[in-house]
Amino acid sequence: MADYTVNTFSKSNKKDQKGKKSWFKGLKAEFQKIIWIDKQTLGRKIIVVVVISAMICALITLIDSVVLQFIEFIIK
Repeated sequence: MADYTVNTFSKSNKKDQKGKKSWFKGLKAEFQKIIWIDKQTLGRKIIVVVVISAMICALITLIDSVVLQFIEFIIK
């Protein structure tokens, strides 16, 4: 009985390895389909993201300070 269990485990382990190999082959094929951008475009996009993030941060800070002043005005 123990031998049967060990053999079953070995067979299922081989099936899992085949499934993993085919999954990694599919993953590799999908990565080859990706169109990677060049460094210049990447640099421009990074700058845009940083600038927009800074603008949103400034806007949130401005709104927060106005709301705090309004609340202090109401309380006093």
